[in-house]
Amino acid sequence: MNLNESQKQAVASWVAEGQKLSEIQNRLVSEFDARLTYMEVRFLVDDLKLKLTDPEPPKIPTPAPAPTQPAAPTTDVASEPALANEPSAPASGKVSVSVDQLTRPGALVSGKVKFSDGASADWYLDQNGRLGVVPQQQGYKPSAPDVQEFQIALEREMVKLGL
Repeated sequence: MNLNESQKQAVASWVAEGQKLSEIQNRLVSEFDARLTYMEVRFLVDDLKLKLTDPEPPKIPTPAPAPTQPAAPTTDVASEPALANEPSAPASGKVSVSVDQLTRPGALVSGKVKFSDGASADWYLDQNGRLGVVPQQQGYKPSAPDVQEFQIALEREMVKLGL
């Protein structure tokens, strides 16, 4: 179907308003009785050399973590080194965390951790937000203070990566 100039200008204004193709398709039917398929509307927008704009995703505020134990000394994240591959420097310096450059299959992010007793493990965060730790020594369980320090160091690394 061919549209006249005023109809083309109307489509251009709808695109400028940020409407989606499906909304434009519905308005063409309701205002001009022009029944076009979704693909025809897409081609029309392309033929008119119009650029569709994606709406900006809503910003989700991150809740402040609830203090569960006495607050550990805080450090300014901006003053920390921004290299994702170097181990982080936790408050006590006993546990170090690094992030893999090549993420392990099935994970959003992965890396390595070295605990205060020298034991190492691989860690990963899966697509459901679950944290997994795979120790190199079978049956190894880190101490509770090491686990807490690991979680703090891992959180710092995630902040550096913007996650």
